This record gives sequence, structure tokens and C-alpha cells, in this order.
Amino acid sequence: MTEKRDLSEKYEVIVVGGGAAGLSAALVLGRARRHTLVVDAGEPRNAPSDHMQGYLTRDGMSPAEFLALGREEIARYGVELVRDRVVDVTRGEDFAVGLAGGRTVRARRLIVATGLRDELPDVPGVAERFGRDVLHCPFCHGWEVRGQAFGVLATTPQSVHQALMVSGWSDDVTLFLHTVPEEELTDEDLRRLAAAGVKVVSGEVTAVRVEDDRLTGVRLADGAVHDRSVLFVAPRAVPRTGLMERLGAELRETPFGAYPVVDPTGRTTVPGVWTAGNAMGFSEQVVHAASGGYRAATAIVGDLLMADLDARIDA
Repeated sequence: MTEKRDLSEKYEVIVVGGGAAGLSAALVLGRARRHTLVVDAGEPRNAPSDHMQGYLTRDGMSPAEFLALGREEIARYGVELVRDRVVDVTRGEDFAVGLAGGRTVRARRLIVATGLRDELPDVPGVAERFGRDVLHCPFCHGWEVRGQAFGVLATTPQSVHQALMVSGWSDDVTLFLHTVPEEELTDEDLRRLAAAGVKVVSGEVTAVRVEDDRLTGVRLADGAVHDRSVLFVAPRAVPRTGLMERLGAELRETPFGAYPVVDPTGRTTVPGVWTAGNAMGFSEQVVHAASGGYRAATAIVGDLLMADLDARIDA
């Protein structure tokens, strides 16, 4: 990893975010000989997980190792990386990007790959076990816990879908309605849950039971404890859209928050600004984020080339 101390010069591209999307974009830009800076606040969404799955040739690798290798790769192509946080951005002839450390850097194009953060249900023990035996994605972790006793902690009626999905990895699934009234479930929900063999339990969940550093049960407000070894939850996704809003990007409302309106390459409605990874959608896995960063970077390389050629013609 290289870390530039004098950040007064202008870059062609600044990538905001050093996760899979940002590093993938930076790799492509570096190989295209575009002067690029990555600003990384060091807050990857998958940090609580020991391993990541479903990424061909990287299945089972730790997220920390994946990012460390990515930083080494971008450094080979002269891409600079600074550990800092973007606190301001303005658009004029170029983009002026203010860093928490007090510096301002400039660029012709921006890639915003700031991701999102997960807000977990306020149930004692859930946050502490998240990424271990409190999980959110069966595609990420289902194989590793297959066949075990699953619980699903409902946060909205949409948690029915999560319970149905995880039933593909276990025949023993219980949906804990928690704060969701049973009457909010539709007849179709109940028929599908029954067909999938999912048991439905009403009552608020007040804690998870942990023994010998592993989850062993779910405790309800009435004192009943249901033996479970895995608990799936659906965190509330909070997109990090502050920079997009500051730039005036158009956002679209989804059931998982507001995300930028983009074209297939991740280009936003703000000229010169692209996005990738969870900054553009809730369900982007690591492999999707890396792909999105690649697409955004190739689009920017072409965009810069045409802009330079047009400038030569005008000159």
C-alpha cells in the first residue's frame, strides 16, 4: 500500500471507499494509467465476518485478507491510497474533495463506493454475535451452518421471505415474529411458511442465549426459551448517501433505503460521478461490488479519453 503525504495535486479520478468496489475500480484505473487516489475510511460492511463465500477462487477467504491483497495490487500500478474520510465535496470545473484530516484533493471524476451500514435489532446479544451465529444472508453463510436449528428474527413482514429462503439450508426453521403482529402476515405468507415447514412463534424476543461462546437459544418476553443454534436477522440498511445528496444526485426510494439513480455502468445523474457496490444497492455481494467497480472504472476511462480528444479538437 502506498500512502501519499502531499495531496495537493490534482487527480484524474478519486475513489471514495476502499472496499471491494473501490479497490476493483482503482485496479482498472491504475492499469489504464489514470492518476488515481483511493480515500478509505476503513469501515467495510463485512468486517464482522471471519470469511466471505461465493466468490469464485476466493471462497472462504477472510474479508481482511481480501482487502489487504487488493491494496497491494493497486499499489503496483501507482494508485495511491490514503486512510481518511471524505467530509465534503463540491463540484465546479473539477471536484474538490475535503478530507477529515484537513486536506482538499481534486479530481476530474469521482467514484463513490461508500457502501452502507447495518442497523441491527435492539435485542441484547444480537450485535455481539453478528457475523458469527447471528447472520443475515444464507448465500453468504448458509452452507457453513446447513442443517442446524435456525431461528429468524422478524423485523418487518418481509422477514417471511427471509424465513422461506433459509429453509433451503435447514429443515428446522422457526420464525420469531418479535414485534411483527401476526395479523400482518398474509394468507399466502402463512400457506408458504407451512409448506416450507417453518414454525411461527409469536411474542417479543428479549435476548439470545449464549453458552460456551456459542448461540444456543432465543429467549422470549414470557420467559420461554427456544433452542436454536443460528439466528438470521434482517438488518435495517442505512445507505451512506451523504456525498450524493451534497452533489445533488437523484435518489430512488426502495424498501431498503434511498439509492442513487444510475445507468448500467453506475453513472449517476451528476456529470462525472459514478457509484458501485452497496452505495448503489442493498443486495450487492462482494463479487457484485468488484464487478460494479470494474464497470464504473472502464466507463470512466472511456469518458476521460473522449473528453481529452474533444479538448484537443477544440484547441
